[in-house]
Amino acid sequence: MSDMIQTPETLRIAVAQFNPVVGDVAGNLEKARLAREQAAQLGADLLLLSELFISGYPPEDLVLKPAFLKACKAAVDALAQDSADGGPGVIVGFPRQGEKGRHNSVAIIDGGRILALRDKIDLPNYGEFDEKRVFVEGEMPGPVNFRGVRLGVPICEEIWNDLGVCETLAESGAEILLVPNGSPYYRGKLEVRHQVVLRQVIESGLPLLFANQLGGQDELVFDGASFCFNADKTLAFQMPQFEEAIRLSTWTRQGDGWRCEQGEIAAIPEGEEADYRACMLGFRDYVNKNGFKSVVLGLSGGIDSAICAALAVDALGHERVRTIMLPYHYTSEESFKDAADCANALGCHYDIVPIAGPVEGFLSSLGEMFEGTESGITEENLQSRTRGTILMAVSNKFGSMVVTTGNKSEMSVGYATLYGDMNGGFNPIKDLYKMQVYAISEWRNAHVPAGALGPAGEVIPANIISKAPSAELRPDQKDQDSLPPYPVLDDILECLVEKEMSVEDIVARGHDTATVHRVEHLLYLAEYKRRQSAPGVKITKKNFGRDRRYPITNRFRDR
Repeated sequence: MSDMIQTPETLRIAVAQFNPVVGDVAGNLEKARLAREQAAQLGADLLLLSELFISGYPPEDLVLKPAFLKACKAAVDALAQDSADGGPGVIVGFPRQGEKGRHNSVAIIDGGRILALRDKIDLPNYGEFDEKRVFVEGEMPGPVNFRGVRLGVPICEEIWNDLGVCETLAESGAEILLVPNGSPYYRGKLEVRHQVVLRQVIESGLPLLFANQLGGQDELVFDGASFCFNADKTLAFQMPQFEEAIRLSTWTRQGDGWRCEQGEIAAIPEGEEADYRACMLGFRDYVNKNGFKSVVLGLSGGIDSAICAALAVDALGHERVRTIMLPYHYTSEESFKDAADCANALGCHYDIVPIAGPVEGFLSSLGEMFEGTESGITEENLQSRTRGTILMAVSNKFGSMVVTTGNKSEMSVGYATLYGDMNGGFNPIKDLYKMQVYAISEWRNAHVPAGALGPAGEVIPANIISKAPSAELRPDQKDQDSLPPYPVLDDILECLVEKEMSVEDIVARGHDTATVHRVEHLLYLAEYKRRQSAPGVKITKKNFGRDRRYPITNRFRDR
């Protein structure tokens, strides 16, 4: 009789792509409880949460603290006690201290207790991941009997590689695969995930539900976009990207297997929209999760500061954004007008703070020491460093985080000033090349992204997009006086950074040999600056910092 009761024909699974905060164990427990309440209202039998939800992901070296692991375990125990109310069971990720070490684990909870624990076997140790440093591998898992249904619960990386976890689960009787994930965004990532899941569906013969985290964590953005493929390789449902959401999936037993009924297929943003929304979400969460009430940035009349101002207003609202024009003798009337027009279009606070006095004060103090030398880059950098000092003073006085605005092209070749325009707490466009900055600026002028708090219409004046970029640190200066044209520079940099191509292969694409050698030299030379730069949203497959880790002291050149 009990076997008959434990063999249901229908199973309702709620998928929650929520936004945990790393280290906020109590807050994340409350989010899990809220998700469970919402799942109960939807009529769910089971709630699936994302990887390491209780700790937030990635917790990095926080898991080395015994007190932190103890707090996470207590939260999971509390959630287990909640489940005694007869409501939905829960699959939730947390870091666990086991007999052999620390594990990236999942608890399957129901009926007031932990039914089973699963410890991650495949610990990623590439790019942004460093799990082998803090976790030990688990053992090959078997299925878990949840209310008469045998569930396989592989954890994130275990479906990305060919360790055979999904096949082993299928061979040992699993009927449905439920996968908690902490899969961060990069351009085109969702299609990659779909292909990874389809491969496992084909090899295991089982349907697979992929539940992904949502939210920004330092440089990483987790974009949600959870989904499910049935065993026949059809997409059963697709949740929205870049949005917190909970959705109910209904499963029915059909013959020897289970099928997820067709559900919502959310529209997924592509190209510039996806990149813009990733930058906006990452920026918003960095500011809010770190407790900043407002932000301040220098608004120069150039495109980089303009798009950062737009992102700030879209992410936080105009009332939390202060922009400051910091003019010197070389600031053009055109830049004055463009900066003012941009601030007015966005509706944010706008000040003008001239820097001639402090710059000339520095030059006067250094006059005797510099006597007999030619004016040049030192004097130019003094302008930038004066601006950086003023912005930091405003930050100290009003508690606003300074937003730094350098793009990936500039960060790659060192076209930025330490303790000057590199000052700041966060950079929303750090992983966007210059031409990508132009592309998302044009896109933003034509669209208001979902969830944005900024206005519709042209928020970046057309003249900012059309004029030649300039740092305006000397008369008639243009970026291309010092750098190759940005379309050329960006292509060379993408070949060197993302693709790790040889100089010979890059030249074969049609680039000048001397130019490629020069860009490569500048790329290596600027490593010491990048080590001191603010964090910024990861958009490409290989960002500076988490993904690309080159030595500062480095004499290699591809000759």
